[in-house]
Amino acid sequence: MTQSLFGLSRRNFSLALMAAGLAAPAPAAWAQAKYPDRPVRVILPFGPGGVADVTARLVAQALSEKLGQNFVIENMPGAGGITAARAALSGGTDGYTLTLLTNGTAISVPLFTHLPFDPLKEFVPISTIGTFTCDFMVNAASPYQTLGDFLKAAKEKPGTLNVGTINVGGTQNLTAELFKAVAGIDVVIVPFRGSPDVVVALLRNDVQLAIDFYAALKPTLDDGKARVIATSAPKRSPELPNIPTVQEGGVANFDVTAWNGLYAPAGTPDAIIQILNKALHDVLADPDLKKRALDLGIDAKASTPAELDARMRGDIEKWGKVIAQAGIAKQ
Repeated sequence: MTQSLFGLSRRNFSLALMAAGLAAPAPAAWAQAKYPDRPVRVILPFGPGGVADVTARLVAQALSEKLGQNFVIENMPGAGGITAARAALSGGTDGYTLTLLTNGTAISVPLFTHLPFDPLKEFVPISTIGTFTCDFMVNAASPYQTLGDFLKAAKEKPGTLNVGTINVGGTQNLTAELFKAVAGIDVVIVPFRGSPDVVVALLRNDVQLAIDFYAALKPTLDDGKARVIATSAPKRSPELPNIPTVQEGGVANFDVTAWNGLYAPAGTPDAIIQILNKALHDVLADPDLKKRALDLGIDAKASTPAELDARMRGDIEKWGKVIAQAGIAKQ
């Protein structure tokens, strides 16, 4: 019998090589190790041009540079984020289809009678990409210099002051409902179709207080036509140290922190989740990206998957109570 290397026959040597091949990493494992090796879709439940879209594009560009493959934003707006969620779930669990879930997703869970997806069971969290708060804004000529002034007037003249927000069930609208309930005041919450309508109503004095995100209010504030008297954050922002919180204005334990987070369909390998989480921690720590996000009122910040999961669960419970207390009809 012909001998080969190490004294094995040709046949036995071939069998040994085959056995060694069986012990080698499977193709899926190699693909995971090289992830990503092709473009990644990131599906957004919002239209182009909004704060979430601009922020997601900043992060997607940074991830593309960090990981060497394009992270491509796809806009799929729709009520409750349903269209985007369905598209993300149909994309598979190989890590090449991701989506953005937000505090708006947490609101949708108790707001919809039959939400056709379960964010806690059908998606796995990767990391937050940013947090932001609601600002409480008054007309520049308003007699209310502080939130305390507004609260005092609301208690002295119940039912006479109007608070403007976007549509019923939106984060800003529910922030107003929470404010009304926790502060124990009788004000009229007036919903509008969009942020521009809220600002116009404030400038016309149709509403005495507007509650919205900073990016929507920034042009009016920059023009000096309005003033921010409080923020919904639990503590003052280091970048805006002169803006007091609602808690400082006299409403104990008030905290509304909106957020955007990157998620993948459940079943996506943990190794891929960890690759993305580490990359997000790196890119979101970049000073230039943080400054560009802050210009939109976004605090760019990564988290652990567990922290994002806890945030989602906490907000589902919190906003469910607000929706029930406000008597908002399910959709």
